[in-house]
Amino acid sequence: MARIGFLGTGEIASQMVRGLAGQGHAIMVSDRNADVARSLADDHIEVSIVSNAEVVGQSDIVILCLMAPVARTVLADLPWRAEQSVISVMVDVPLSDLARLCAPATDIALTIPLPFVATGGCPLPAFPASPALQALIGDRNPVFPVPSEMALNAHFAATAMCAPMIAMVKSGSDWLAEVTGDKAGAEAYVAALIGGFISALAAEEAGRFDRALQSLATEGGLNSALRRHMDVAGAPKALQDGMDGLRGRLGLPDRG
Repeated sequence: MARIGFLGTGEIASQMVRGLAGQGHAIMVSDRNADVARSLADDHIEVSIVSNAEVVGQSDIVILCLMAPVARTVLADLPWRAEQSVISVMVDVPLSDLARLCAPATDIALTIPLPFVATGGCPLPAFPASPALQALIGDRNPVFPVPSEMALNAHFAATAMCAPMIAMVKSGSDWLAEVTGDKAGAEAYVAALIGGFISALAAEEAGRFDRALQSLATEGGLNSALRRHMDVAGAPKALQDGMDGLRGRLGLPDRG
């Protein structure tokens, strides 16, 4: 079992702590968000609230969950050790900066957890490959190395699809509730409908989205009609244009 420290106590840190609790680890969280830190400590006996310096000084694995400007301000002054493993879930702080800010630690990796990492099934791209990450949460969440930091950053952009896609699904659920008068039932149905479809796709091989769209393309069918409307409205292009807008921030090349 490991001594694990979290710098930052936002939503992702909170969910990672909840996913790691009950496995025999000693977990230390910083008090940057005092309310969240206290909630975690109250809910899990193995969680303690300590200072940033104590998080680093007492941990074998340190998980960085700070906003980039805060990270650049506080990390360099902490008591890093060469034998520590560092896992960053932060956007906008490249590996080269972390190597300087966390020296003499050299086992540093980047990954991208989402809130459902707590319950499992969250895909975790990692650069470089991280045995520490795999050992900590790879039994419940698939960890897959990517070939470069640029590839990792492209996955950051892909995660940005979550909010607009959920907003689209919510719009459909709201429409259904307006007709039926049952908001809770509409949400439950639409969540199960889309969740079941996506879960089935996750188990398939390459080309899964093309095959799924083909299966829903019956001429004159409801899916075909609504998809045609969305295509004409420009929804798919708007999504890709929005993702292109993230390229500069993430250091990705312009579309050729």
